[in-house]
Amino acid sequence: MGSMSNHYQKELLVAELAVQRATILTKRVFHEKAKGTLSKDDKSPVTIGDYGAQALIIQAIRKNFPHDAIVGEEEASTLRENESLRSQIWNLVKESRLEDAEAESTLGGPIDSEDAMLEAIDAGNSEGGAKGRIWALDPIDGTKGFLRGGQYAVCLALMVDGEVKVGVLGCPNLPVDDSAPLSADAGEHQTDEGGRGVLFGAVEGQGATSRALSRGVLQASRPISMKPVKDITHATFCESVEAAHSSHDDQSTIAKKLGITGSSVRMDSQAKYGSIARGAGDLYLRLPVKKDYQEKIWDHAAGDLIVREAGGQVTDAEGKRLDFSQGRTLAKNKGVVAAPKAVHWQVLEVVKSVLGAK
Repeated sequence: MGSMSNHYQKELLVAELAVQRATILTKRVFHEKAKGTLSKDDKSPVTIGDYGAQALIIQAIRKNFPHDAIVGEEEASTLRENESLRSQIWNLVKESRLEDAEAESTLGGPIDSEDAMLEAIDAGNSEGGAKGRIWALDPIDGTKGFLRGGQYAVCLALMVDGEVKVGVLGCPNLPVDDSAPLSADAGEHQTDEGGRGVLFGAVEGQGATSRALSRGVLQASRPISMKPVKDITHATFCESVEAAHSSHDDQSTIAKKLGITGSSVRMDSQAKYGSIARGAGDLYLRLPVKKDYQEKIWDHAAGDLIVREAGGQVTDAEGKRLDFSQGRTLAKNKGVVAAPKAVHWQVLEVVKSVLGAK
């Protein structure tokens, strides 16, 4: 590593602390607002969490790296018109701070007004692209998982000239223990009680880590790596809960062709990338459902780097690396195939044959 090993250390620290601070807000929103509200139409807990987390994270990026561009999912025009929603979010944002003064000041301290909050949210309006330093942010990835007390992730990645250099995922409802196997119910009722809440981080060329989420300073980190899969028939698949996100039929055909008999674990969000990166699962497939669907960069940037730094390979369904230089979407890619390096080609061949036969 030598001189490389200090690259992006400040970016990683700010990203990890910013995501950690944002999860203080998302957890509070879940406990205060989301419990018992499972109707799809009641978007408010997700909306409040999304806007609040985006404001907190963008504020920290702008304080530390004022010239960087940011691609965020939300913009604040609705909030400018909706006073009650705005003040609900502001009341949470102004109280969401790290319990360690030094960590909080590393992020530039709290947001100082409601207007500053709206400005921060609106600063996530970059179109992305192949030039310069661009952060990709998904404040709550896995909104349905969030509502049902299942898996969701606060996701942040830094791209430089179209390549992901830093990736961070905060997963409040995953077990802290890297070796805890994924159970079939990992996708629901996993609230952030004791022993849950993980922060994954990676810098290109420096490996990937996990640590317990906390409310203050960063906890001690551990290096993570994908589990060596000696026999593909024993591998565990992670897939999306929503059939709208990934074709479950194709998935089960692929599993059969690989000789995998264990049932797949369904969970929302980039918690799937984190799970396979630490060896709690082995394979993650996201198979195209609609011909023209383009994945959003913020749904994959952090997870893509974390898996590759943990010894995995991530490509699309045609075997091409994910290309984050095309704007706000992965316009040149279809689907995602993530697996340990040694067996990725084997999985990809079967994916190609099943999708090609359609």
